[in-house]
Parts: sequence; C-alpha cells; structure tokens
Amino acid sequence: MHPAVERLLKILPPGTPPRSRDWAAVERRLGTSLPDDYKDLVETYGGGVFDETVWLLDPECPDEDYNLLSQHTARAEILADLWRTEAKPTALQDEAEAQVVPWAYVEDSGAYLYWLRRPSQKPEEWTVLLNEGRGPEWESHAESCATFLLAVLTGEARTEYFPDLPSDSHQFDSNDDILA
Repeated sequence: MHPAVERLLKILPPGTPPRSRDWAAVERRLGTSLPDDYKDLVETYGGGVFDETVWLLDPECPDEDYNLLSQHTARAEILADLWRTEAKPTALQDEAEAQVVPWAYVEDSGAYLYWLRRPSQKPEEWTVLLNEGRGPEWESHAESCATFLLAVLTGEARTEYFPDLPSDSHQFDSNDDILA
C-alpha cells in the first residue's frame, strides 16, 4: 500500500468496504495504466467524498458525475473546446503528447484534480494539476494523487483552493452509501 494511503488510514478509517475493481478492464477503456496510489485509494475507500470537499472519482460509480471513465471523456471534450480560445496550462504546452486525466472533483467549486500524464513517464511519476474550474487558473503540484489528497486534508498542501480544510475531524462518505 502507498505510504500516503497508510497515513490517511490513520486519520480517516474507511466506511463501507468497497468493491474490488477490475483494473485491467478500466485501464483498457482509458487506454492507459493508472497510478498504484490511486488504485490503493479506491480499493481502500471506494469512490466518494473526503471531508465533504474532495470527491474521489471511481471507475465503477453509477453516477456519471463521479465516474472516472465518464469524467475522463467529458473533461477531454470540455477542455478541447476551452483550449480553442484559452491557452493550455504550461505543463501541457511543454510536451505535445502530454494530457490530463481527471481523478477527483472539488465540491461546489467546479474545480477538478487531474494527473499530468506524460507518455515518457510511468503512472507512478504522474503529478497533480488542479484547474479552478470556473476560470483559466491551473496549479501544478509535484506529487502523486494520494500524497496531494493527504496534504489537502491535513493542511500541508500549498494551495488556496481548499479554504475549509483542514477539518478538525475527518470523514469519508462512500458513493455506495450516498447513492444507495
């Protein structure tokens, strides 16, 4: 298990045991492998929302708004349209084949957390890009998704996009419980 997921477990035990995912099928549909720390998060918690703020996208969520595969397709279309009139983030301009893959959504903000996927990198080397969602600002974070999520929940992240975090106590609400 990824060290950030192990640390997260110490401050926030999972609720309903998640279902196991068919990662090979998910990765075939996406056309890329996924980082192990993300798979550890989903296998440990399932999809759902951390501290009523960060929705972890799940490839098997029945609600398309929180489904990794659906959001990958939707966000690619939305960003392609956007980038006809706005400049791509610098990180995507540097390498022609680089792309973003969404892995989380920030409640009530329109912001998405993405991996910066470069073909020259293994998924474990992917870093986090945050798009404010209702504007052109992007933040780059040189860490994995689980490490960044942990930093956001503990207040260690250097970002202004989570003004209500850290919380005094942490909670995780599973998609299985929310959408039941």
